Amino acid sequence: MKLLANPIFIRMAAVLVVFAIAFVAGIVVIRLLRRRMVEDSTLPDNLGQEDTVYPYTAVIQQLKQQKFELQNEQQLQRRRAKAYENMATAVIANLPCGILFVTPNGLVKQCNNAARQILGFASPLGMSLEALFRDATCVLDSGSSIRVAEAFKSALQQQVRSSFETSYRTAGADERSLRVTLIPLTAAPGESAGMAAVIADESASADSRRARIMHSEISAEMALELRNSLGIIRDCARQLAVSAPSHVPAHFAEDICAQAERLDKVVGGFLAGKAAAASAAGA
Repeated sequence: MKLLANPIFIRMAAVLVVFAIAFVAGIVVIRLLRRRMVEDSTLPDNLGQEDTVYPYTAVIQQLKQQKFELQNEQQLQRRRAKAYENMATAVIANLPCGILFVTPNGLVKQCNNAARQILGFASPLGMSLEALFRDATCVLDSGSSIRVAEAFKSALQQQVRSSFETSYRTAGADERSLRVTLIPLTAAPGESAGMAAVIADESASADSRRARIMHSEISAEMALELRNSLGIIRDCARQLAVSAPSHVPAHFAEDICAQAERLDKVVGGFLAGKAAAASAAGA
């Protein structure tokens, strides 16, 4: 009885009762949690996985489809670019004028058949401008005369379009009159890709022009000689009209003088036209 009346014993008993209740409550909670975990583990494994994986699978399939379409588009663009390149190559190869492509460092990168025939080289690829044109000189549109290789280099450095005429001697010692037009090429703004040179052989035109000039000079000389002869005939006819013998009719001399004057006017008009044409050509 004394023990039950002891306050310390009562406190210890109360603590033991509380610990016992807490222990029992803990066991109950642990069993409930274990049962809940067992129930969750019995659910189908793919119940939540399908909802989670399906969106990623759809995105991957879409990306694969886009990749396939992009590859097809790239192949189509490559085929188109190749077709355009082949077309441009065929057009350049069959042009009647010569085409040269020169790199920024002054080497021949590409040329067509007409350029090979005009310049007299079977394959000028890789040649420098100095080796190709040697000591040939040209007259620029400004009137200055420089070497052809220097004209190319100047156009490459300044990236400007220019044209000039030159007298070119081939390796076979054939003289040709060429008209060259230089066109700068750019790969990107401010970046030079070299230059294209369009070469036209004007040798036939130059020969024809020289022949026309020669014929014109010959005809002018002949007209002068004819005019001098007509002057002599006219003077003789006038003298004959003044001092004609009695048995010679005077109108014969007058007719000769009139015809000589008429022919002199015709020749004078011809020479005046030649002089006007020559002055116009010089201007």
